[in-house]
Amino acid sequence: MRPRLAVVIVNYRTPALVVDCLRSLEAEVAGIEGTQVVVVDNLSGDGSVEQIGGAITSEGWGGWASVQAAPRNAGFAAGNNAALRPLLASPEPPDWFLLLNPDTYVRPGALLALLEATTNRPDAGILGSRLEEPDGTPQPSAFRFHGILAEFERELRLRLVARALSPWTTVLAIPADARKVDWVSGASMLVRREVFEQVGLLDEGYFLYYEEVDLCLRAARAGWACWYEPRSRVVHLVGRSTGVDPSDASRAIPPYVLQSRHRYFVKNFGLARALLADLAWLAGHLLRRARMRLLGRPRGSAPGLLRAFLRESTLGRGGLP
Repeated sequence: MRPRLAVVIVNYRTPALVVDCLRSLEAEVAGIEGTQVVVVDNLSGDGSVEQIGGAITSEGWGGWASVQAAPRNAGFAAGNNAALRPLLASPEPPDWFLLLNPDTYVRPGALLALLEATTNRPDAGILGSRLEEPDGTPQPSAFRFHGILAEFERELRLRLVARALSPWTTVLAIPADARKVDWVSGASMLVRREVFEQVGLLDEGYFLYYEEVDLCLRAARAGWACWYEPRSRVVHLVGRSTGVDPSDASRAIPPYVLQSRHRYFVKNFGLARALLADLAWLAGHLLRRARMRLLGRPRGSAPGLLRAFLRESTLGRGGLP
């Protein structure tokens, strides 16, 4: 018998996207016995629970899908945990948990590919899918852990420096084959039950962003490997569920993104290293702004980013995680 699987989707005011995601899962769960899908609504207040529940009933998905309402919107990690806790406490908890974004839909065979990838990998605690655009263009979804040099390179955005620092950059070249990586995108992330039992659930101190990086780091420190599995293909409509698109420099970045970054560095590496990471980010950012000014080009960064970063960085917040 195949490992029992539970899929968790957290919704906040995107019921139509969730229904599309569930529709893409219909054939998948039919081929994997015992699969259940739980949608957690983070107090959307827009009728999401009724719309999603109505679709589950009208489409005949009630045998494998359900929706539950969270009492408050405490973020992505808390929303996932609201489903994970009772599942883990059940008499027969699933062997694997797939955390799936509401702004995704799965290609045929995506779930089975992830489960098959675990067969000969007893060290695999977390596996991630290949994320892609609707036309099949791959998106970055396999990464190294964030480091000081990576923070500098990410903000400098200079090709020559990126090439020189390539062994330390966060975003990996998109792998063609399955491989071990540091962390994978939480948009489609399969987690072994034993990982949650050993290292705990998602850290609810993160409202949104960095919670999957934190989980992968805790798993790695506990001896679990993280794998990228490109045979599992998932379409990710970037930013549709959060309203945050990192490639869009015209919109201000919500404070919680920078707050999550700060928490990640202070919590996992200590205040001194967090400060060095902040200084590296700041140096890269200021050098890029100076370069763009000399070239007469737009800065290419979100409005108010520098001021927001200083407010939410170690310089502004001190040692508070």
